[in-house]
Amino acid sequence: MIIRNVRILGGEPVDIRVADGEIAEIGPGLEGPETVDGGGAIALPGLVDLHTHLREPGREDAETVQTGTQSAARGGYTAVHAMANTSPVADTAGVVEQVWRLGREFAHCDVHPVGAVTVGLEGKQLAELGAMADSAARVRVFSDDGKCVDDAVLMRRALEYVKAFDGVIAQHAQEPRLTSGAQMNEGVISGRLGLTGWPAVAEEAIIARDCLLAAHVGSRLHICHVSTAGSVEIIRWAKSKGWNVTCEVTPHHLLLTDDLVEESPVGAYNPIYKVNPPLRTRADVEALRAALADGTIDIVATDHAPHPVEDKETEWSAAAMGMVGLETALSVVQEAMVETGLLDWAGVAQRMSAVPARIGRLGGQGQPLEVGAPANITLYDPSVRTEVDPSAFASKSRNTPYEGMTLPGRVVATFLRGRATVLEGKLV
Repeated sequence: MIIRNVRILGGEPVDIRVADGEIAEIGPGLEGPETVDGGGAIALPGLVDLHTHLREPGREDAETVQTGTQSAARGGYTAVHAMANTSPVADTAGVVEQVWRLGREFAHCDVHPVGAVTVGLEGKQLAELGAMADSAARVRVFSDDGKCVDDAVLMRRALEYVKAFDGVIAQHAQEPRLTSGAQMNEGVISGRLGLTGWPAVAEEAIIARDCLLAAHVGSRLHICHVSTAGSVEIIRWAKSKGWNVTCEVTPHHLLLTDDLVEESPVGAYNPIYKVNPPLRTRADVEALRAALADGTIDIVATDHAPHPVEDKETEWSAAAMGMVGLETALSVVQEAMVETGLLDWAGVAQRMSAVPARIGRLGGQGQPLEVGAPANITLYDPSVRTEVDPSAFASKSRNTPYEGMTLPGRVVATFLRGRATVLEGKLV
């Protein structure tokens, strides 16, 4: 197959020949019996998400492996990491293998299960980390995401354990005693709305502690969904020491701010903006963007968190936390980082493909688009602007904060090892 007229990382137009799941040739004027017209789209390595909630098993009313990976493909992703807070929790080899096999059977992209750090996400006893690592799923990322491993001794033991097989602990940094009953970012707006505040220090204190633990143990630590300027400074300091610490930022924390809780287009207290960690201030957003640009923040991860309508369309205090994000991530990154001149398309490819693949220890993903590499390719047209319509999502859930917003760009096509999963913006 020939993919015609594409611009690798925004460069000059070329054609790409794909054969046997790999890139066989790159150059102008290539000929072949089957062609796909790229229309001048930017060609990126297939995107890799280190933080996706697929909900299966247990909450198939919100998402399944099939619908979640269809959503991922629509967003340009060729691999996702499925978080462990399913029901039952992915804390045994049996459950992670179940998710992995569902991925192989139904997925529109590669599915790599994330194993729980503790049994039942309860923070009391280490889960079967070694068994999950040795399973068919070959788990290398472990997280209690949704809950913090707040016991320092347990966190140290987890870091020590995964070091033996080059695993990584992905921490949800939230000191529970500082966030009891918290509803949104702590500040002037939370006070005015009468909502219990979620202080930045609750995130920053855990990050500081865990960076010190990772340095002491000599193990790999990854910080999920960094959201504050203070967190950025702590991570920058840890990296200056040469410690093996990585971190991620979500698209919504790069674009949205806490004032939307008070002044959204549909009025105050709209639970569509309720998320964990909460939306922060404009100063935090600017700090996150700068840190992603300079490499202090390593990657963008969606934290795609689908919920059924009844879990979101309720009063603020009772509503579930989280937003879907797979199908809008690349557009939000373009708006926040490319349109502002903070990143070029090579930088986007690093932060949304190459580096997340490296952190997750994924072979065959995140590689540059060159001859001999797996043909995991995303074609993206940055020139269009469209209104976000959640009814058109492939995801089962519709809880997007971008409904009605006009965002740039559109995924034209996605190829997984040379097989089209999306063509002309539609699932194949």
